[in-house]
Amino acid sequence: MTQVLEEVTPKQARVAIALFFFVSGFGFSTWASRIPTIQHQLGLNEAELGGVLLALPTGLMLTLPVTGLLLRRFSSRQVMLVGAILYNVALALLGFAAHTWQLVALLFCFGSSRNLLNISMNAQSVGVQAQYDRSIIATFHGVWSVAGFAAAAVGAALIRERVAPAPHFAVVALLLTAVALYNYRHSLALPPAPEERRPGFSWPSADLLKFGIIAFASMACEGTMYDWSSIYFNKAVLMPKEDAALGFAAYMVAMTVGRFAGDPLTNRFGVKPLLQYSGLLILVGLLLAALLPLPVVAGLGFVLVGLGVSCVIPMVFGMAGRSSALSSGSTIAAVSTVGYFGFLVVPPVVGFIAEAANLRWSFALMALLGAVMVGLVRRLPNE
Repeated sequence: MTQVLEEVTPKQARVAIALFFFVSGFGFSTWASRIPTIQHQLGLNEAELGGVLLALPTGLMLTLPVTGLLLRRFSSRQVMLVGAILYNVALALLGFAAHTWQLVALLFCFGSSRNLLNISMNAQSVGVQAQYDRSIIATFHGVWSVAGFAAAAVGAALIRERVAPAPHFAVVALLLTAVALYNYRHSLALPPAPEERRPGFSWPSADLLKFGIIAFASMACEGTMYDWSSIYFNKAVLMPKEDAALGFAAYMVAMTVGRFAGDPLTNRFGVKPLLQYSGLLILVGLLLAALLPLPVVAGLGFVLVGLGVSCVIPMVFGMAGRSSALSSGSTIAAVSTVGYFGFLVVPPVVGFIAEAANLRWSFALMALLGAVMVGLVRRLPNE
């Protein structure tokens, strides 16, 4: 049982940390919903946008060792609150970027603060889980998805009303900061625990590499949908800019439904079959969107991709932890390092491919990652 330094009921802590997940998801999706608007404002082509988007993963990856150091010296609740505040400050400032270099600098800060928030709130979620005798940790990720969907819907509505990103981001950042400050008091005062001293990036051994590649494929598709789904609906599906965020909203709804349905489906069908179905959904969904870029068909494709990526990561982590002789923490760290690279690095590459060919080719090539997942899942050990 995790030690708690102040009296907070499990229910209070669960609600508080769920709301920090809401802050993270709503803030990130708020940014993602306005990428086409900001691209237009700054006059960026797909390749230029892809280069700009690299600033966010760069900030996140360079902050990983710093976050680990902070969590060894301070309680995760303190790091989580500071991360939430910096995250919202960066979000608010993104709306005021008038030059490409400003956007790059702010995205670097946005990625760095997002790393502080996400790693510390996941540490808090583990502490909350330790107070329950049943699994509740997946619910936090479902809340993140609900927040992302809600932010996408708000973004779509504000685009229709021609509200600029600056006031949109500023108001959202102010409200999310208030949520974080209010719920901080019910977070867990967990003491900082010494961690194993290891390199900032932990790569999986040969027997875990297949899990890492599956995670990479899924998270690459997930990151691509965040960064490019609205742009795809605008430029490939030829939807007007005010309606382009509907594709992203459809994806977020599907991913949210999939995450809340994942546990009962896994219990009924097993992990390996569900992972194979997930890969097939990603493959079919991206191919539909690429081959038939019509609003209804592409929207259906985005729904299939959302369902496909929704539960891959927790299922992969669970299988990897059970099949490895390493501790679960070391196993997840190794697999998630490779997976996170997919989420952060592949979406900018999509922009370069789109500039060299077009967005439809980019999405068609991404569909191959679904096929890779299906092939690798067949090589996984039986449960």
